[in-house]
Amino acid sequence: MRHLYVQGAWVSSSSGEGIDVVNPATEEVIDRVPAGSPGDVDRAVSAARAAFPAWSATAPAERGKILKAAADLLKDRAEQIARTIATDMGAPYALALKVQTLMPAGVLADYARLAEERGEAETRVGNSLILREPVGVVGAITPWNYPLHQVICKVAPALAAGCTVVLKPSEVAPLAAYALAEVFHEVGLPAGVFNMVSGHGPVVGEAIASHPDVDMVSFTGSTRAGRRVAALASHTVKRVALELGGKSANVILPDADLGTAVKVGVAGAFLNSGQTCSALTRMLVHRDQYDDAVGQAVSVASTYTLGDPFDEATRLGPLVSAAQRDRVVHYINRGQEEGARLVAGGGDRPLERGYYVEPTVFAGVAPGMVIEQEEIFGPVLSIVPYTSVDEAVDIANGTPYGLAGAVWGATEQEAVAVARRLRTGQVAINGGRFNPSAPFGGYKQSGIGRELGEFGLEEYLEVKSLQL
Repeated sequence: MRHLYVQGAWVSSSSGEGIDVVNPATEEVIDRVPAGSPGDVDRAVSAARAAFPAWSATAPAERGKILKAAADLLKDRAEQIARTIATDMGAPYALALKVQTLMPAGVLADYARLAEERGEAETRVGNSLILREPVGVVGAITPWNYPLHQVICKVAPALAAGCTVVLKPSEVAPLAAYALAEVFHEVGLPAGVFNMVSGHGPVVGEAIASHPDVDMVSFTGSTRAGRRVAALASHTVKRVALELGGKSANVILPDADLGTAVKVGVAGAFLNSGQTCSALTRMLVHRDQYDDAVGQAVSVASTYTLGDPFDEATRLGPLVSAAQRDRVVHYINRGQEEGARLVAGGGDRPLERGYYVEPTVFAGVAPGMVIEQEEIFGPVLSIVPYTSVDEAVDIANGTPYGLAGAVWGATEQEAVAVARRLRTGQVAINGGRFNPSAPFGGYKQSGIGRELGEFGLEEYLEVKSLQL
């Protein structure tokens, strides 16, 4: 069994218990990590608290150099780490390499640069000197769907800002976080600056969120779990950043390039087997083009081949666990019960082994249906008709979420005009590429705060004014 990483060393958990790590493509146990305890969290928080004065006083440029060395080492090990993610999380290897490994390595390098460029970030306002100081000890609780990227999105800005960190990675796909801990250890990050306690959310996650010596908790996961984290954190009035669920709309305007919009939209729904919080799971199409769009979506979905994550022909890997597969199958059944038409996929055991679900498309989806309102987190696309742009905007804004979205129009100006009306944190215009330096986060029940770029760094800084 693996160990926890506390005070710059690999140590045993006080619980003595472990959690099996399962390969979702083969259903075989491949590793075992500690099921950490509240006592382990105490040790990690104490280490982070003790390391905070020296790390926060370290020159930003020096912090940046250490983070840059870590980013370089991550890139050197990218193929190895991608294989790890393809094995314990199930992402196809090409996706695991490009999106799950090289992108977060780039984000880490970006924060190394920001640490060096921003320096102490002092400004003057009248007779006041405005300081930005690290918030303190940060508890980071991360999910399984992007098991390195979501860790980097929290740990990198926190360390760049001068904070120290206690990380709880997902127990479902934890091995990439272990690889990161090894990288930090090898580049000489001072002991106690980064600590990692694996374990179950209701035990380790709740101990972190409620700990009186944790100054901030940053959580990514379900909206339900985010509410629990916020409630626990409120007792000590600590800062909370939440990146939660989504039910993002892909609005295709009547004069857009329908073929391109549908093809890219299906890709946006099925990325990472649909296990993406910002997945474009609702495709909104004008009624005059609806049947054409449905037919094209079915055709595109048929090209998403299921299979071994290490097979180059595979476009959809397994879902991460049996529980996640069962959850997605439940939603597919619920959609049919509500009267939506299953026009592609729907099978829950298409291969002899592995937690696979076929790429699934629903037509005849009406606003208010469960599959149109709730986050499914699987390869399931709902196509919703509309009769006017105003109605499309109302449908797009008509869920409790507001994380991401997309708009397709004949011109950028036309698409931007509609995007401005969407109550969501990020909108892709005519297929605009994801920018890992732009702020990412949601409106409404999709969360609080922003990750990535300078906005992500600001989450980990307190503001102080000195009146001169």
